[in-house]
Amino acid sequence: MRFQFNSDSSLMGTADVATRIENQVREKLARFEDRLTRLEVHIRDENGPKGGSNDKACTIEARPRGGRPIGVTEHSDDVDAAARKAASTLAQRLQRVLGKASRHDHDARPDKVM
Repeated sequence: MRFQFNSDSSLMGTADVATRIENQVREKLARFEDRLTRLEVHIRDENGPKGGSNDKACTIEARPRGGRPIGVTEHSDDVDAAARKAASTLAQRLQRVLGKASRHDHDARPDKVM
């Protein structure tokens, strides 16, 4: 699974922030790793240098193998908390979407023996 990290110019997208957030997201979504082709994480400060509460946003988009992309956005006072919230929400959505798909997968009907 590929991991892509993006940040806007108002947040310092240093390697430390990128690595920390990647580890958080990968840990939370580890059970889905074999069913995803790519994760894209976007962090941004919605009002730049002005400050404020809940102004950091994290959007995560997951690309399931053979399926449509699933995305979530969460807000918080800092990017780490926003990333944790977004990863938790995405895990719930992936469980719902991929769980439904796996319930409908079944073995072919065996031939009847008379």
